[in-house]
Amino acid sequence: MNPDDTSSETPTPPRPDAAERLVGASADGEDQAVEAALRPTSLGEFVGQERVREQLDLVLKAARARGATADHVLLSGAPGLGKTTLSMIIAAEMNAPIRITSGPAIQHAGDLAAILSSLQEGEVLFLDEIHRMSRPAEEMLYMAMEDFRVDVIVGKGPGATAIPLELPPFTLVGATTRAGLLPPPLRDRFGFTGHMEFYESAELERVLHRSARLLELEIDAEGAAEIAGRSRGTPRIANRLLRRVRDYAQVKADGRITREVAAMALKVYEVDSRGLDRLDRAVLHALLKLFAGGPVGLSTLAVAVGEERETVEEVAEPFLVREGLLARTPRGRIATPAAWSHLGLVPPPQTPGAGGQQGLFGA
Repeated sequence: MNPDDTSSETPTPPRPDAAERLVGASADGEDQAVEAALRPTSLGEFVGQERVREQLDLVLKAARARGATADHVLLSGAPGLGKTTLSMIIAAEMNAPIRITSGPAIQHAGDLAAILSSLQEGEVLFLDEIHRMSRPAEEMLYMAMEDFRVDVIVGKGPGATAIPLELPPFTLVGATTRAGLLPPPLRDRFGFTGHMEFYESAELERVLHRSARLLELEIDAEGAAEIAGRSRGTPRIANRLLRRVRDYAQVKADGRITREVAAMALKVYEVDSRGLDRLDRAVLHALLKLFAGGPVGLSTLAVAVGEERETVEEVAEPFLVREGLLARTPRGRIATPAAWSHLGLVPPPQTPGAGGQQGLFGA
């Protein structure tokens, strides 16, 4: 089948609502409020990211010893891993105020100039999704980061005048989920770059126990392990699942979170043992049951699950690929042997999908 084929005569299952995914890594209003209450305030309290924490600790301690502002910091990694939290910790460790904005909010150089000109000395400016900032603002940021100066253009045409504006020393903390989209001139101006990795289950268990204490919940070790194993290596998802399990425990159990309670609660919310939700399983189900494991084009697969192509590619696929359940090939998407096993299915003999899998992954 052509990977770009957009035709399909397959039946369309009920459409999973990607906007309401319990295992989505983006933060909504409720997540932001809870994160504010659960957020650690020092590097010592921050769980996980050992290498980044150790390196960042040296950067901040050295800056404090010199009595200088910290170098500009770039944090990259998937959503929900703690980039915003680390930016606030940087401000707290440097005993400095923090100002938070985002790349999409800065569409003109004047927007950035207004923010920069109002910064205090030593202040931390957190710029989330920095790769989505407009190009004129990006070019203004080069000079601001390097020389602590911006040129404000007054007037238009031949009579326009550039007025240099001196800025107080500040620390820019940039966060991005797509570091490859940052232009090299901007990336090179950061004194420290940290890449945030997905968390191990043991680290997520520590996150859950800490969150449970702050939320005044009773959770045992096995209950925390059950939730951690379904959290996709992401603390934000772990805390979100914890809140939903708490709701179930309060209504259906005695309020105490055990392995059995956690498993029953997450079954209600359709999050399986590997953290797959309805959308993930719909993609795998269509790939296995309707297309015999593939290869199948992305557009055809999207039609089969009743979703937009971008939703399948950007929301479901990354986790399925990372879990080794789906693979991208020049001919289209194929299911791996692990996908058949996870859904309790046996690959049909002598099918293009099975043959493709044997060729890629061995018999």
